[in-house]
Amino acid sequence: MKMNVGYSTNPDSFASGAETAKMAGSAKLGLFFTSCVMDQDQLVKGVRSVMPNTPIIGCTSSAAIVVSGAGYLGNETGYSGMMSFDGDDLIVGVAGSERTGDPREVGKQIARDAIRNAGINKIPSYFYMVASPKEEEEYLLGIQDVIGRVPMFGGSAADNTVEGKWSIICGDKVFNDGCAVAFFYANNECKTNYTGAYRETDHVGIITEVRNKRTLVSIDGVAALKKYADWIGTTPDKLQGSNLLTASIHKPLGVKNPTGTLTAIRHPMFGDGQNTKTYDDDVMNLGNHLVPKTAIIQMEATTDELIHSNYDALIELNAMMKKPAEGYFLVHCGGRRLGIAMDGREKEIYEEVKRAIGDKPFLMVFTFGEYGYRDHSANTCGGLSLSFTGFSK
Repeated sequence: MKMNVGYSTNPDSFASGAETAKMAGSAKLGLFFTSCVMDQDQLVKGVRSVMPNTPIIGCTSSAAIVVSGAGYLGNETGYSGMMSFDGDDLIVGVAGSERTGDPREVGKQIARDAIRNAGINKIPSYFYMVASPKEEEEYLLGIQDVIGRVPMFGGSAADNTVEGKWSIICGDKVFNDGCAVAFFYANNECKTNYTGAYRETDHVGIITEVRNKRTLVSIDGVAALKKYADWIGTTPDKLQGSNLLTASIHKPLGVKNPTGTLTAIRHPMFGDGQNTKTYDDDVMNLGNHLVPKTAIIQMEATTDELIHSNYDALIELNAMMKKPAEGYFLVHCGGRRLGIAMDGREKEIYEEVKRAIGDKPFLMVFTFGEYGYRDHSANTCGGLSLSFTGFSK
């Protein structure tokens, strides 16, 4: 496997795409990421002016990207970056679709299309997935209905302000709501370290009611927002609306998988008060699925720990690999980045990555949902997490 990175901070969308593609070089696949403030169609046209036949797939990144050799690229006029993949024995199948109906059925069709586009009637070695931050779990189920539990990595599209201004890019298509995949058929080693890197507290309860899969109504029979406010030492009135999103970055929730090898992070996003006097009906809207009658844990991390977890996760990833990694694709939660940026320390992310891997090529994207697996766990969708993937030769 051969990997290279390209990037541009040119504010002209067409020129940005062309410059990034030229620097990334010829390849069999390009993972492409950019800013929501740019013209996505023009970006794709710019890439196509240099890479007319290379499959590209990716999304908008929240506020910035981080690129080896360039550092933290975040500005109001935009940016773009690409990690290219090449190799004599590499075969890639890329496919994507807008949400046209039941997302699980859409996932099935995407998987079939990716196999067909690869021109090889086999399940892939591993795959990358990108989706809109709403129904990732259903898309994943559909994909796995076709190919089974194949190692995955990736994350959702994101914007700068959680307004729904994100885009998914797949080939020449740009869309807001849907899913896309890149199936890899390769002989190299690919490993993903998927982690929230938060510490568990002693605050734990049973989920007693969930609405529409992502709205936490009650914990231990108590209004969810009321319970959570008590756990973190505040009051429900201070967690109304989007105040909850920022308040919970350092104190999210977690759910364990059955074997205890993975604690998937659930990001409380929006506090919804039904009764502003007693808060007995206050619910919490979260970024991923929840299951009634299972335990939920309050997690925590300092800003220092959020920053240093980039170094720790890469050291763990290198230890997981039998062969040295030649390059890295790094998915970092945009909300996690926001928590670091609130302290003015976001550029330290690059320093921690560089400290762990030196001059090897990497590209980091900031998403609203992160996907991966750990220690034989199921493929999982979560938030406020890191999904760091290494590729050997």
